[in-house]
Amino acid sequence: MVENVKKALHVGISVSNMEVSLEWYEKNLGFKLLKDDGFVPPLGAKICFIGKDGFELELFEYKEPKPIPEERKTPNTDLQTIGTKHVAFMTDDMKALKEGFVANGVDIAHEVTMGAEAVMFVRDPDGVLIEFIQK
Repeated sequence: MVENVKKALHVGISVSNMEVSLEWYEKNLGFKLLKDDGFVPPLGAKICFIGKDGFELELFEYKEPKPIPEERKTPNTDLQTIGTKHVAFMTDDMKALKEGFVANGVDIAHEVTMGAEAVMFVRDPDGVLIEFIQK
């Protein structure tokens, strides 16, 4: 076992419009802007870090982004594609969470109960899947 790997720092998500995504993640998930790196020439992208409860997302906005493939927008077909899948968050009240999402016009992709766990997937403004679990 490699012992010098420490805690997870962040998950990176490419977005088509930084301002729209910053607003969406704050309004719907409570993430706050932590750091705006602006345009980073070596990457050719704008970069912002947002956070909530010690967890961070790194958002990238490229001048000419490539849209997410359609099969990546549906949880069951996305799981069949090799690679990173989604970010998952815990909730203690799925019903209230869903009501808030519906009120905000959030795209709910999938809902299922697996044993004693309620699971819901939503899509961010670019179709990126985000999972919520109530145990």
